[in-house]
Amino acid sequence: MLVLALAALVSAALLVVAGPGTGGAHAAALCAGHKVRTLSFATGKAVVYRTGGYVCAVTLAKRTGVRQTMSVSVQARGSRAVVDQGRFTHHAGPVTVHAGHRCVRIKGKVGTKSVGTGWILC
Repeated sequence: MLVLALAALVSAALLVVAGPGTGGAHAAALCAGHKVRTLSFATGKAVVYRTGGYVCAVTLAKRTGVRQTMSVSVQARGSRAVVDQGRFTHHAGPVTVHAGHRCVRIKGKVGTKSVGTGWILC
């Protein structure tokens, strides 16, 4: 009985440690570089990272574990957008482009809600 109680206590502690604050850490593990923007919207957020001349983005869903339509795209000015889209349970992406010193445009979508920018990081 003591072993079961101890196992329950350890499980509860792990849930507290790995709770809602881990979303940003997960995005950082997906993209290299430092975070430069977080674009929040009703059903999720698009997180943008930059390292050297590269820009990386990932869309994270607020409600995870449920397969739903998601997408993320990054477009460097003068180039085609790089897109990851499909039905995912946690995130879309990462997508990375070589932007150099060019501006980029970011789009993220979860379900029917989305976010987009004009030309940024110029």
